[in-house]
Amino acid sequence: MMQKKTIEQLIIHGGKRVTGQVTIAGSKNASLPIIAATILSETPSRLSHIPRLLDTTAMLEALCSLGCSICVNEDLSVTIDSKPCTSSSLNKSVAKKLRGSFLLLGPLLARFQKAQIPLPGGCQIGARPVDIHLKGLKKMGAYIEVQGGIVHAHCPNRLRGTEINLDVPSVTGTENLIMAASLAEGVTVLRNAAQEPEVVNLCEYINTMGGKIRGAGTDTIEIRGVSSLQGCPFDIIFDRLEAGTYMIAAAISQGSVHIHNINPDHLSCVIDKLRLCGAIIDITNDSLTLKMSGKPRAVDISTSGYPGFPTDLQAQWLTLNCIAEGQACIQENIFEQRFMHAVQLKKMGANLTIGENRVVTTGNDTLMGTDIVASDIRASAGLILAGLAAQGTTRI
Repeated sequence: MMQKKTIEQLIIHGGKRVTGQVTIAGSKNASLPIIAATILSETPSRLSHIPRLLDTTAMLEALCSLGCSICVNEDLSVTIDSKPCTSSSLNKSVAKKLRGSFLLLGPLLARFQKAQIPLPGGCQIGARPVDIHLKGLKKMGAYIEVQGGIVHAHCPNRLRGTEINLDVPSVTGTENLIMAASLAEGVTVLRNAAQEPEVVNLCEYINTMGGKIRGAGTDTIEIRGVSSLQGCPFDIIFDRLEAGTYMIAAAISQGSVHIHNINPDHLSCVIDKLRLCGAIIDITNDSLTLKMSGKPRAVDISTSGYPGFPTDLQAQWLTLNCIAEGQACIQENIFEQRFMHAVQLKKMGANLTIGENRVVTTGNDTLMGTDIVASDIRASAGLILAGLAAQGTTRI
């Protein structure tokens, strides 16, 4: 007998203001590489603020499949002991759950001098090639072949420090090469490196373990390889993208929000754009308050690597521009298939024109609730905000 497939839906009754306060969770994009980096040490690390998400669970499962021991503590911190890790080969069924599993390539190769990692799976928002990772590792002395969708890498001895110029400032490419270089022989210099706070947090963790990394947060990072690293307690930074989404939600709905557990410096570009929209934003060292007393004004954005406007807040900003006063343009410069949510917004009455990696909007007084489909995580966030702003009921 055929079974009927159940489709999960979010049902949103829109038209209300977003008000209140929220404590931000740990950063997913910082957690994934830091979890992977625990493989670099044979002594345990206790990581705090890992968010409870499918992606982080999948990464912990990947470590378990390699033999690592994982314990969730009473305070919800996670202790990872990679000493029992004996396998350097990741199973395809485990890897396909998460694109971030490819971050295990660098630390496995650094520790075991060999690794087998399937090419990334996960959500599809355009091509996200891994050639930057592979070219850098080859320059460090690794021999790499790709067969049947699996990367086979090995080096006869320790990886060797060298100078690597990244074609583009890839975040995961930068992170994989930093982890590999941490146990390499000699000094590795990464030029055109990613500058994101999540990259800085990874470097802070490795340095706390005894690593020697300088220049994190700039486009040139120097990693002096060490012979071993020691596990340690470490706090993962809070999620700037989650905080940005709440800020945009309050701006769209002409509401207010007080956000705890955030470094406002990580959101400088977003804060500047929201102020141009008309938002009033007050900042402390670890919190911020946003108030929007009138209809927001439409503001152009162009996505780029940090400290520019993050691509992971582009979908949310597009929703804001759809209901804001005036015309604006959004240029997407990171991923080439990240406007699939724009078609769904048109179903809700948004007045927009989709071009090649750009969308031009003319704000409407309101959107209308309807049935729409989300294509990826960030598109889902943008469509949820559209449902909040719309009249009637929206089913995503």
